[in-house]
Amino acid sequence: MSEIEIGVSKRGRRVYAFDDVAVVPSRRTRDPENVSVTWQIDAFTFETPIIAAPMDSVVSPATAIAIGKLGGLGVLDLEGLWTRYEDPEPLLAEIRSLPVESATQRMQQIYAEPVKAELIRDRLAEIRSAGVTVAGALSPQRTQQFYETVLAAGVDLFVIRGTTVSAEHVAQQREPLNLKKFIYELDVPVIVGGAATYTAALHLMRTGAAGVLVGFGGGAASTTRVVTGIHAPMATAVADVAGARRDYMDESGGRYVHVIADGGLGTSGDLVKAIACGADAVMLGSTLARASEAPGGGWHWGAEAHHPELPRGHRVQVGTVGSLEEVLYGPATVADGTANLIGALRRSMATTGYSDLKEFQRVEVVVAPYLAD
Repeated sequence: MSEIEIGVSKRGRRVYAFDDVAVVPSRRTRDPENVSVTWQIDAFTFETPIIAAPMDSVVSPATAIAIGKLGGLGVLDLEGLWTRYEDPEPLLAEIRSLPVESATQRMQQIYAEPVKAELIRDRLAEIRSAGVTVAGALSPQRTQQFYETVLAAGVDLFVIRGTTVSAEHVAQQREPLNLKKFIYELDVPVIVGGAATYTAALHLMRTGAAGVLVGFGGGAASTTRVVTGIHAPMATAVADVAGARRDYMDESGGRYVHVIADGGLGTSGDLVKAIACGADAVMLGSTLARASEAPGGGWHWGAEAHHPELPRGHRVQVGTVGSLEEVLYGPATVADGTANLIGALRRSMATTGYSDLKEFQRVEVVVAPYLAD
């Protein structure tokens, strides 16, 4: 890919966000009902390629169960309010009502309550009792502390999720998590990320991860780009990591690692473009926070919003567009891509003539920057 001269001493690669690209119809079309959107990772098969992000405004034990019954995967944040408080509902109501000027400081105070191992156990048991796939997420910093509790609770899929996760983290004050050794010793598939470059993703794939999350600072509630100056436009990031998957398959003799787009997915069109760029599935935050069952009640925030030292996100109002079922499967009563996500994905795949997700990864994509009126 060609580089652009920024100045005499610095060059940069031209990269693209989802708004910069578009999917192109082909010579073949098919009926939407003849399209398969099933997704399988390890021994687990899902009716949709939708993963609900481990964020308190998106996933509670109840919504994890509801998403599982609707054919997706809900990932519970094991460092969130549900594992810090016996009854988090009053805290959720307070967060929703906080004035803008004091929201960050008060959220820092609320999330200063320690995570409790017994609540991790109880919340995961609640999800398991409903008969859906059980998934929980920890940050790399907390994984060593709580992973035994998570495994003992019977988790099916384990997610290690941070703003960015590397296989070569350097620390002087503490022993960093050895991802390769850690994943090798676990009996459950691990999804790890985020990663935003070919090299970082390739290294994560070599740890034995079943899936790699792709994204950095692109979520609706993130201010990472403003605070740190770091950002990875998602169309290029997903395509780069998909390239790492291809090369890792050759290197490993055929081992397939799933690419999961995580961030910058505000509409059904973004979901479509993520898969077109090479993603196997998507992890959604704000998109699912708009469901009436979402614990954020029309508000959305992530862990970055209450970081004790350097907040890199904020609480945003996303509103409500319908029930969780309507957000995923319709019928949509709005025309802005926030409802009937799966219907839109089926329609796009049918319009371009592809029958399943892996085929759709081969669809033609063009650079077509979107200019808002």
